Amino acid sequence: MRRLAALDVSELEAISGVGRATSARIVAALELGRRAAAEPDSASDHIRGPSDVFRRMGPRLRDLSQEEFHSLLLDTRHRVVREVLVTRGILDASLVHPREVFRAAVAEGASGLVLVHNHPSGDPTPSAEDRAVTRQLADAGRVLGIPVLDHVVVGRGRWASAMEDPKGATR
Repeated sequence: MRRLAALDVSELEAISGVGRATSARIVAALELGRRAAAEPDSASDHIRGPSDVFRRMGPRLRDLSQEEFHSLLLDTRHRVVREVLVTRGILDASLVHPREVFRAAVAEGASGLVLVHNHPSGDPTPSAEDRAVTRQLADAGRVLGIPVLDHVVVGRGRWASAMEDPKGATR
């Protein structure tokens, strides 16, 4: 099922007996399933740690073929005020700039934020680039008075916190 979820419309159309309409329906149904699984309930509005972030964002990010970098804007009680898609594509320090991450946080009056992105490989171990971006954004957050509380990397069924565990152990 996960392999099917990773296919796009053109790849589905290449399957014998699957036309354009059927492939579009399959993609739409899978997207609805992802959204339903990721739909926040009152418990997932409160972020107490990286496992809460994974529960909220994992279903949406785990099967993507490209990296997506999101921020969760939090209020003073660590409830999610808003989810922001910061960038889509290859993650590197030049594509994730503090101004893009903190623009919405400043506008919303966020008290803190949590960074989250996926690794399409399925291995959530933070890379050296992930750690560098985390340090840069945490420094920017200190200057702005909007602390970066965590940076969670999502893999297939697992996550790693780039801030909780200095070695980035996965769970």
